[in-house]
Amino acid sequence: MTALHATSRLRASHRPGTEALRVLSASGQLGYGIPAASFERGMARWPHFVSANMGSINPGPYDLATGLMDAPGSSARRDLALVLAATLKAGVPPIIGSAATADAQSQLDRVTAPVREIAAELGHSLRLVTMASDILAEGVVQALAQGRLAAIGPMPDPTEDEILSFSHIVGQCGVETFQPTLKADPDVILVGRACDTAIFAALPALLGYPLGLALHMAKIIGCASLCCEPGGRDAMLTELTTDGFTPESRNPARQATSDSMAAQALYEQASPETVEEPGGTLHLQSARHEAVDQRRTHVSGACFAPRLRPTLKIKGATRLCARALLVAGVDDPGLIDVLDAVLQDVTVKVRSPIPGDWQLVPHVYGRGAAPRLAPAQQSAHEVGLVLEFIAPERELARTLAAVYKQNLLHHGYPARVTTAGNLAFALTPSVVDADMACRFVLHHIMADVPVDEFFKQSVHDLVNGSLS
Repeated sequence: MTALHATSRLRASHRPGTEALRVLSASGQLGYGIPAASFERGMARWPHFVSANMGSINPGPYDLATGLMDAPGSSARRDLALVLAATLKAGVPPIIGSAATADAQSQLDRVTAPVREIAAELGHSLRLVTMASDILAEGVVQALAQGRLAAIGPMPDPTEDEILSFSHIVGQCGVETFQPTLKADPDVILVGRACDTAIFAALPALLGYPLGLALHMAKIIGCASLCCEPGGRDAMLTELTTDGFTPESRNPARQATSDSMAAQALYEQASPETVEEPGGTLHLQSARHEAVDQRRTHVSGACFAPRLRPTLKIKGATRLCARALLVAGVDDPGLIDVLDAVLQDVTVKVRSPIPGDWQLVPHVYGRGAAPRLAPAQQSAHEVGLVLEFIAPERELARTLAAVYKQNLLHHGYPARVTTAGNLAFALTPSVVDADMACRFVLHHIMADVPVDEFFKQSVHDLVNGSLS
């Protein structure tokens, strides 16, 4: 092993103000395919480090409740191999956060294993530093008892028993949590659940760049070329200085315009002026976007206000029951007008032959399943039904879907013209097996959090992929 690994070499050699820090965003989310040509053009600019997000809570509670990955394993390994081969050859650190969908320890392990395998295949020795974002249930129970939990949105507080029953609870690491991994002299960094911004901003902040600029840069490039016109998945290279940053897509067909840069501040945000981070608030009111040319925009002016009481976003999910889906379409306006009442009537009808602990969760696409701004925007001539049947056992869930289908198919309603079927089926069989149903029970902010005590860091010194 060398005396200094990739991150420490950068910390020893780079000084803000002497040259721009070149940051390469490899992908909006590793595991779903990296446009190789754009990534290679990014590496040709000799970035000082490469970062990428590898997870998201957007797919819902299933991955967190089960500990599985959303991205296919083969695709995730291919993306990891591309990034590791390039960064190890260049001697620059890759920083990968939210390592594997919902980012519990089991998912972090699913990423650590192929990293070791790829290092062995490449014949590289390296220091891998990982940080798990799992939170002990006892700490959350204590926060609940002390009134330090606040729900995000209309969600009730969990009970103590619910908290203790979770298979996984994760906290969202911020810049402050990332930095201990960077100080451990790593060549490769893998972190569990993380703020998208922290993945890109932690190292620049540690090097001495203004935290406001580093976080704003991270907010812009965290999804790679999504911030461009037209948006895409191509790698994004940014030059960061002490007074601003200039992003550029490595696909020449994409333009980082002042409008698209400003619009990216609204990505997953309620306000274009502030972004809440675990350690404080990023203020964008004074941000400036100045076109450099047709493909680049210089961004400056953001500032950061630390929070007196540190906070941590935490999530916990629980497994419910087995699930089956009935997928169908309706194009009869008479049925669409009374659809809610018909679904209720059929539910009552099916409960007679099949009593017990089960529920129907209807999703009516084309008429409100995806939230719309106003009822006038909702389609009235055709809707798609995805009817979700949740029951204690898979066979019961399938039985419910099948029986419900036949009852709904021939259910009568006032405006019905013929006695033919009410439904059109896109699939055969129309009843589809789904995996277990899960739900979030924790989606809260925990206040007064000693983040330096919550997360577990591990250092792996690998010689040709094996622990030394």
